[in-house]
Amino acid sequence: MRQENNNIFFGIDWLLVLLFTMLVGFGWMNIYAASITNENQEVFDFSTKYGKQMLWILLSIPLIIIILFFNAKFYERFASIFYVISILSLILLFPLGKNINGATSWFNLGFMSLQPSEFAKAMTALAVAKLLSDRNYNLNIIKNQIKAFTIIFLPAVLITLQPDAGSALIYLAFFFVLNREGLTLNYILLGSFAIVLFILTLYFGAKPIIILFFSLITLISLFLIYKQKINLRFNWYKILLTYLVIGGFILGASFMYNSVFKQHHRDRFDVLLGKKIDTKNIGYNIHQSELSISSGGFLGKGFLQGERTRGRFVPEQHTDYIFSTVGEEWGFLGSSLVIIVFMMLIFRIIYLSDTHTNKFGRIYGYGLASILFFHVIVNIGMVVGLLPTVGIPLPFFSYGGSSLWGFTLLLFIFIRLDAHKNYDW
Repeated sequence: MRQENNNIFFGIDWLLVLLFTMLVGFGWMNIYAASITNENQEVFDFSTKYGKQMLWILLSIPLIIIILFFNAKFYERFASIFYVISILSLILLFPLGKNINGATSWFNLGFMSLQPSEFAKAMTALAVAKLLSDRNYNLNIIKNQIKAFTIIFLPAVLITLQPDAGSALIYLAFFFVLNREGLTLNYILLGSFAIVLFILTLYFGAKPIIILFFSLITLISLFLIYKQKINLRFNWYKILLTYLVIGGFILGASFMYNSVFKQHHRDRFDVLLGKKIDTKNIGYNIHQSELSISSGGFLGKGFLQGERTRGRFVPEQHTDYIFSTVGEEWGFLGSSLVIIVFMMLIFRIIYLSDTHTNKFGRIYGYGLASILFFHVIVNIGMVVGLLPTVGIPLPFFSYGGSSLWGFTLLLFIFIRLDAHKNYDW
């Protein structure tokens, strides 16, 4: 291994920096389009949404320099401490946090509000990479799986209690990392089956789904017994357990939907599943977002020419629904290019991760790629009406200092780790 170069910019992947700059710059242009008024169009007015976002972008530069100042060993050595600090920040929200839109997710610092869950993703990625990079760590051992699940789900549970289920949902992305590092695919398949079963239960109700799956289990069991693949005498308890687990899950999903979910949560699922048509209340945002995107056509209406964006048809369009501005003003072509740039960023991270000889850097890169992929898919799926509204920002696009700095922190830690992959840690 070579000795480390003290130049903080030496060895960094400039393609990642370029893609980051493109996304942040184009994101700001769309925030500007979504938040200007006829009375105020001054670019450097820091009292406006786009002005504040410009300020946060400028403040990202010293943040990037600080991140690059520390070498790779620093992030590996103190990964556990960073994780503990992030957990403490999430706990402190409950007595000290500021409640906005029903969620206690922000610290009020006077001059700005800070959302610690945006930074907890990076700290969790570091902690997972630290745990899995242990030379003797084997994910096929149950005890090790429990350790990994605890690190992932502890911040997710704390974020859910704020309540902010959308941000907590992102932690499912780490299962792709675990699978990449040796965890059996059965967990992901089981999770996917549970999601499908949950949706079917919401759409058709518990009783017909229980009848359907119990019939399938019975038919499959009888077929396997007939083919002598299983012996009923020694496997009856497995069949009974399958009945109990699936039946319990279906009844639990029905109970959660009817008794735990609030009415606006039920309405969102009903609108998404087509059980209810509501374009004026709970489904208003998605409906207006779809109309804005479809109105853009192939080439879009042009920068600052979107009538629906200028008319504020989509509430809070500069935040989670920013992609609807892209769709209206830049059309199908511009929207496709944005998605392509995101995919280039993600695939570049995966490619660089695969070239790492250091396991810590490789696993952190997988975590970064998984988080970005999950954010992009869920946010855009939400904006075009394929997924329910869950309040997940589009990386580098959505308005907010915490979101921008959180993703900047995630990305540039990896850029620093990648720059040092050929050095002796």
